[in-house]
Amino acid sequence: MARRLSAFGERLKLARKRRKISMVRMAERGGVSRATLYKMEKGDPSVAMGHYAAALRVLGLETDVDALAGDDELGHRLQDAELLSRRRSEGGG
Repeated sequence: MARRLSAFGERLKLARKRRKISMVRMAERGGVSRATLYKMEKGDPSVAMGHYAAALRVLGLETDVDALAGDDELGHRLQDAELLSRRRSEGGG
């Protein structure tokens, strides 16, 4: 169980970073402290499920928890769009 929570927390962190949401902003939007968000991203089992649900809502993944557990398509699309726009602005087409 600890390994699964740790993996879930890591995916939560990656999803947040792909969306370029800082820990401060994520905590504010989710209604939790930064310390709680840190625990969530570490997979701490003492964090209430409601906090995880709030984090998923902030990330736009509230309707499909499996999206975070599997492949974060939205996060990857956001990254791809940024990479493409960066290449265009650098003249790399």
